[in-house]
Amino acid sequence: MNRPAPQPLRAWLITPALNADRFEKATSCGADVALADLEDSVALADKAAARASAARFLYPAADGGPVLGLRVNAPVTADGVHDLAAITGYPCQPGIVLVSKVESARDIEVVAGALDTGGHAPVLYALIETPRAIDRLPAIVKADRLGGLLFGAADYAALTGCARTWEALLYARSAVANTAGAAGIPAIDSPYFDVQDLDGLHREAERARSLGFQGKGAVHPRQIPVITRAFTPSAEEVAAAQAVVAAGHEASAAVTTVGGQMVGPPLLTAAQAVVDRAAASRS
Repeated sequence: MNRPAPQPLRAWLITPALNADRFEKATSCGADVALADLEDSVALADKAAARASAARFLYPAADGGPVLGLRVNAPVTADGVHDLAAITGYPCQPGIVLVSKVESARDIEVVAGALDTGGHAPVLYALIETPRAIDRLPAIVKADRLGGLLFGAADYAALTGCARTWEALLYARSAVANTAGAAGIPAIDSPYFDVQDLDGLHREAERARSLGFQGKGAVHPRQIPVITRAFTPSAEEVAAAQAVVAAGHEASAAVTTVGGQMVGPPLLTAAQAVVDRAAASRS
């Protein structure tokens, strides 16, 4: 059984389940989460072979290693049903399951009902990648077993006809981040698909973090260090946050000042979150 998902979950590497030759690199490149993909990267004729291969991707995770998991096909499809049936027979169960094309809380409940067996309950993330899913986000996050959201930019852009640019996708990204924040669950941003453009990846990751995302998907191991750096508080950010937290704890009033800036409860909460993320990054 894989360990439960910890925080932080900054860098998520998604690897085709058929490519067993990539498994070792996927699990040793420094990603916080490594997923074997049973969905878009696998042709229909290869789905059964991918399920068999994915069983070899999952193994008891060592301390310091990534959380291992799977991206499964939508549970309303035949391939999604076959995915869930196959997973229950794996010798090692996934720590995270990313559920494709989620459009209702029921989708999460179906997956939970199939996989919550033998004392193991994987963390379930909903892949939000359709206009209908964006419209239904408040209902989706009411699913009891939902652990977080991951935004799927490519499918969303294809279905809406919008460009796959930051500006065109800002509304959908903001909706995902806001709804996840309201539900108290993490939001993970879509992968950046130009694997050669690491500067562009860094800019997009920084923007996603500024919107409230806690991590970002990756499609190649070379993207992992860039994402990890973008979602890890810098030494300067940590020092500033620690000063705010210390001042807040020492103040006798609800509002105090740090370096000439007023600090009230919202800023104290934000500073504590930075301190907590930094501590988790070192663990």
